[in-house]
Amino acid sequence: MTPFALEMRRNRSLLVALVISLLAYGGIMGLMYPILKQSDDQMRAYMEMFPKEFLAAFGMTGSLADPGVFFTTYIASWMWPIMAAAAALIAGTRTVAVDLDRGFLDLPLSTRISRTRYLATAIASQVLTMAVLATAAVLGLWGAAKLVGVDFDLGRFAVAGVLCFALGCAIAGPATLGSVLTLSRGVTSAIVGGTLFVMYAVFVVTGVSADWAWIGPLTAWNHFPTTKVIDAGYLPVGDLALFGAIAIGCWLGAIAAFRRRDLAA
Repeated sequence: MTPFALEMRRNRSLLVALVISLLAYGGIMGLMYPILKQSDDQMRAYMEMFPKEFLAAFGMTGSLADPGVFFTTYIASWMWPIMAAAAALIAGTRTVAVDLDRGFLDLPLSTRISRTRYLATAIASQVLTMAVLATAAVLGLWGAAKLVGVDFDLGRFAVAGVLCFALGCAIAGPATLGSVLTLSRGVTSAIVGGTLFVMYAVFVVTGVSADWAWIGPLTAWNHFPTTKVIDAGYLPVGDLALFGAIAIGCWLGAIAAFRRRDLAA
């Protein structure tokens, strides 16, 4: 069995569980979309009870009948980041930190497989895992909506899916680097998870108070404009480049550090 096949086999249970969750949740929401669209007037009246800044902080910047607002509210604002973070932290920390703790890491490293190839293979597995999950997050909702006669723009949903994939990779990269540097899943999860939580809290604060808008670009959610992508056909080239730079930079850093890392430390 090749190292890549082994990594994908080890990711199998995680991948199946998260794909089923994403498809099931997205499917339910897609089937509910016509109901929400028919109740748009009532929903608008209900949303007017809340401050606009509060709604903007959670991606509800318009009518839930708008496909982009709908996708952002029910998928992009919370469901996808949680699923992506779970996959990134589990897969990104297992190859080095967890395998070292379990005594498994010595086995593959005792073969002729170099450290560089070993970790690069694990990273390739993370990329494929994140791509499958992002596809499930988008197609679950889009496909279910199609079954009930809702014709969402597949091209724009596909771009939103690519953006979801890029965000997931931007979480997996730092998780992998943290795993190599700390040799601890717990410490890495606390750092990466804590950073995501702080960024989301900052995003909410900047949406509620314009005085704090200047720190908005520091949050990942500020570079995750799925509403604009779907409703306006916006191409998030800069945001994709940013997420890609974070992911690739951290993965390359992890490989470089792993080559010299004293695993007995």
